[in-house]
Amino acid sequence: MSPESTGQNEHYLRAFWRGFRTWRGNRPFWAGLFTMVGGLPIAYFPYANMHLGNVTLAMSTTAGAGSLIIGILLITLGLTMWFHHIVRVFAGVAAILLALISIPVANIGGFLIGFLFALLGGALSVSWAPGEPASEPELVPAGAAGEKSGESAPGTQGSGPEFHSTAAVTQQPEQYDTTVEVDGGRHRAG
Repeated sequence: MSPESTGQNEHYLRAFWRGFRTWRGNRPFWAGLFTMVGGLPIAYFPYANMHLGNVTLAMSTTAGAGSLIIGILLITLGLTMWFHHIVRVFAGVAAILLALISIPVANIGGFLIGFLFALLGGALSVSWAPGEPASEPELVPAGAAGEKSGESAPGTQGSGPEFHSTAAVTQQPEQYDTTVEVDGGRHRAG
């Protein structure tokens, strides 16, 4: 075992952090986090009491149950974005709609804090797209492209195989279908 081998002497926190970063990169992590953070003040403020000296100020409204439902749904949608990211567009649109509904129902959307976080999380979820892994280019011998067309590549003159990191691909123009214009370009009904 060499002292440079990975995995054996790696600290468990570093291994956990690497696994978390991989997990986080494969889903709309920030969208889910912002949506859940937006759901907390929307659900909390209608049931909170502020104490100003000896005065207790209750912010409860008649729509306290509606605020609680909107907040819990936003937290659920944030978790859905994390653990079932296939439905990220639905969850994002639902989070945006719930954020908009929270303005009249839940103390101006949790005093605009929850509204802004939920709106941002929903927008991030709708706009997130999974990344594609970068593919490595194939190594193609320099003479292989010339052998197909009967020509040799310039500068090779039959020497040993030379490899290039990229290969130029020629595209063939698409063939034009002339059967469409039999009726002069019109539909049968017209």
